[in-house]
Amino acid sequence: MTIFLKALGGLGAITALILLIVALLKEIITLVGFVLVLLKFLIVAIFIAVVVMILLAIFRDRRRRKREAEDF
Repeated sequence: MTIFLKALGGLGAITALILLIVALLKEIITLVGFVLVLLKFLIVAIFIAVVVMILLAIFRDRRRRKREAEDF
């Protein structure tokens, strides 16, 4: 009887470890997905900021050239 209980205890421990690993892998996959979404939003935000800075530089240069042309 004790051999039977030891065998079931060992199988129970292995099953618990497998289930724990599966649960942790699910959490890691969810975390990685969340981090990737944040990274994508960050990349888009940086791209938009660069485009806005380029547009501001273009408009500032046009305004400066227009002012210089009016001064002459």
